[in-house]
Order: sequence, then structure tokens, then C-alpha cells
Amino acid sequence: MSTPTPSPTTTPDPNTTTTPFWNTNLPPPLHTPTCPPYLLYALQNPKDRAILATPDALCPRHTWPQVQRLIATNRLDSFRRVPSELRRYRQLTAEIVAEHGSVRAFIVKERLGWEGTEGGSGGGMFECEADFKILPNDSPYALAPCITHLVVWTKFPLPCNPGTAGTEDLTPAARAHISAFVDKTFVRDCGEGNVVWFMNWRSLKSVHAVEHFHVMLFEAPEGFVGGVTGG
Repeated sequence: MSTPTPSPTTTPDPNTTTTPFWNTNLPPPLHTPTCPPYLLYALQNPKDRAILATPDALCPRHTWPQVQRLIATNRLDSFRRVPSELRRYRQLTAEIVAEHGSVRAFIVKERLGWEGTEGGSGGGMFECEADFKILPNDSPYALAPCITHLVVWTKFPLPCNPGTAGTEDLTPAARAHISAFVDKTFVRDCGEGNVVWFMNWRSLKSVHAVEHFHVMLFEAPEGFVGGVTGG
């Protein structure tokens, strides 16, 4: 029988060798007897708790065929981050909320530089270059080194049909517009089999108030990513 994970207010038994999930991937001097507030959510999130309890060296990386399959079968909930990256992401999110009030405020002002212009030009999807921005994903999934993870942020809405359990899908018109944009911006230079895109279900989004979708590239040509992200 495995040793139970200590509660966030309980000091682990010094006679056991079990490491609480919140101390995994940390050097011993940084271990804490209780779970830090930004990881308390994992006590009710079995998937993330299991990830956080895994040593980085044992974390498998998503291969390109796996990425293609997960997106083609709409298994977006199966994407995972490297354990230490997930910890960093959760800690950074908590710090951003404390300093800026919300992740949205930080993204709009600091990351996108859109404060005061969030309404956009009022034109159609992708008609005005000032209405969208392509950036590297600051907290990418556990991907093979040959895969690049980008995010396309938009000032215009990305309409979805009603769905259940937070899995609403894009309308056919919105999907067609995004597909045309991806073909023009990415596929033309990277090759049809080397580009996939998806928009997370509402229940999986970490930033709800700023529209965005994800693009992944396999073995992107040298200099291409710097070109589309503006360096």
C-alpha cells in the first residue's frame, strides 16, 4: 500500500521516503512541509497532481505523430506540461494575479501591448494586422525539441457553437477563416504535414478573456519563427 500524500497542513512523516508532489523536482533545501498556495488546486486535480509528482527526467515528451493524433481526435485534455514547467506556470500565474489583478490584464498590457485598443479595428477576421499577434507560448506543453508551440492572439471574437461540458467547437465559418489564415501564414513555408492548429475547449483555457488559438510546427525552417513573431 502506498503512503498517503500529506494534507497541505500536515508535516510529512520524516520516517517515510515518499516525497510530497509539491516537493518533487526541487532540491532538498527548497522542500517545504506544506503545499504552497499556488499548488493547492492540485489536491482536487488528479491529472495535475500526478504530473507534479513525476520527476522531470521521467516525463515523456509528445512526439509529432502524437500531437497530430491528439488534435485530430479532439483529445486536447491529454496534452501535458513538463512537471517543473507546470509548477513554474502555476507559480507565475499566482504572482501575475497578485501584481496585475488578473492574467488578462497582464497579457493585454505587458505581453501584447494592446491596452486601450482591445476592441480592434472592427474589420473582419484577420483583415487588419493590428488585430492579431503571433507569439511563442510562454508555457508550452511537453513537446519534442523539434516542435514549436505558438499562440495567435486576436482582438476579434472566435465564434463557437453551443456545446456541453466546456467543449464548445468553433463555428464552420470561424474554422474556415482560421484555416485559411494558417495556410497562408504557416503552411506555405513549413509544409502541409508540418503544421497543426487548435483552439482549446473553454474548460481547458487558462486565459478566457483574450481570444487565442494554438499553432504547432514540426521542424520549422530556420528564421521562420522569428519572422512570424516579430523576433
